[in-house]
Amino acid sequence: MKFLRFFVNDFLGDDNDIMNCSFNSSNIKSGYFDGEKIVSLTDPLEIVLNNWQHERYLEDQIVNSYSLEDVIFAPPTNPSKIICIGLNYKDHAQELGMELPDEPKIFLKPPSSVVAHLDDIIYPRMSSEVDYEAELAIIISKTGKNISFDDVDDHIGGYTILNDVTARDIQRKDEQWTRAKSFDTFAPIGPYIETEMDPMDQNISLSINKEVKQESNTKNMIFSPKDLVEFISSIMTLNTGDIIATGTPSGVGQMNKGDIAEVTIEGIGTLINKII
Repeated sequence: MKFLRFFVNDFLGDDNDIMNCSFNSSNIKSGYFDGEKIVSLTDPLEIVLNNWQHERYLEDQIVNSYSLEDVIFAPPTNPSKIICIGLNYKDHAQELGMELPDEPKIFLKPPSSVVAHLDDIIYPRMSSEVDYEAELAIIISKTGKNISFDDVDDHIGGYTILNDVTARDIQRKDEQWTRAKSFDTFAPIGPYIETEMDPMDQNISLSINKEVKQESNTKNMIFSPKDLVEFISSIMTLNTGDIIATGTPSGVGQMNKGDIAEVTIEGIGTLINKII
């Protein structure tokens, strides 16, 4: 199923300004997309993701329904952290002329970098080389530490799309990645959390102004989502709502002001953001 968090248009007013709205606001609703409309639910999404399969749970949760035109997408989760993987596609490693890593290379993006589907990506004044990176993202639905491989599925609520926006010139200058990866709006995510898909066999692509720049399949990942959750949880506690971005395929490149970036993952949908 395709779950999401959203605002109803009437709450935001004419400017649809989501940036000034608290992620904990009571005005954020949870729900799912049934293929035609958004169905709103009573419980917050972190509870829904752990209970939606129970008999009659969703039926008893339904509050209202809205057309897509009536809602503004919110980030589908409110993470305590975003853990990213530096090199996790065989085609990307080949493109860079690098050997496959023996273990995942991880780094962090701050929660303040998160924006939603259809929100703008702000081009920072201190950079002149901002890149896109299309990624499948894991959503953690149950807090855990030292999660065994066999227990990983109990901690994954579903999967969504993330664009790991990066100021590449700053990354080269700093020789470490925090500043380059951490600007506000540098982690667009959404539009939905998909709970029923095979994360290891999904077509993934990114286009800029309708021109395809990245095109691969998640079967080319070096470390599977289950591998990543097991590895990362051996280092740090994974909290409910945390995001793991699983790495990007080949074809990474620059975005310019005015561009429209569209990241599509077969079983989820398309994440769309404009660069301003």
